[in-house]
Amino acid sequence: MRASRPPSPVIALRREPFSVLPLEPMWLDALAQSGHVSMTPLQAAALPLALAGHDLIVQARQGGRATTLAIALLHRLDPQRFDVQALVLCPTRDRADMVARRIRQLARVAGQVKVALLCTGMPIRAQIDSLIHGAHIVVGTPGRMLDHIDAASLDLRAVNTVIFEAADTMLDMGFADDIAFVASRCPKSRQTLLFHASPDADPPPEIVRLARQWQRKPRAVRLGMGEQPSV
Repeated sequence: MRASRPPSPVIALRREPFSVLPLEPMWLDALAQSGHVSMTPLQAAALPLALAGHDLIVQARQGGRATTLAIALLHRLDPQRFDVQALVLCPTRDRADMVARRIRQLARVAGQVKVALLCTGMPIRAQIDSLIHGAHIVVGTPGRMLDHIDAASLDLRAVNTVIFEAADTMLDMGFADDIAFVASRCPKSRQTLLFHASPDADPPPEIVRLARQWQRKPRAVRLGMGEQPSV
């Protein structure tokens, strides 16, 4: 059966300041301190929808993807609650490390926001210790997150935001079952953001199937492939 077409994309051409977004002053300060003054076209299209609580299918090579997902999850974060509230699945350790560093850079202004990096190729005992001491945000690869769920060291019952970063690459690498297992352990009421960089005008069928399985009425955002990359 042919997958149904995704919703029509929202394409942004504006460059507006982050101050037009409904963000708390501390997050606006964090953006300014890290050199982010105006939004990329991707951020101008995606962030108002994400901050309003919509699930998103974001098609872009870069365009500020890491900053976009960081703002989206930090906006919903309660720093006073030491539970895992946001989950970011990435295809590789390098990508997960880059995303975690961007989140930490922006979260620094809030003080005690802890980001745990869970990737294969890293000692699992140290990761377990990090989770025991409390984490607000978990970033990592699907296989290692699966290991922690199996070991009962990763509790996802308080998660309010799930992000599939580079979902097309994760699917190409054979992580479909791992993604499904991890997502199934998160509350159904969560917000789910899906990022991919498929070159075609429309997302490939496997992305559409992933969205249909794990998202609720997602809105689509696409950054033109000629846009200057930035993270």
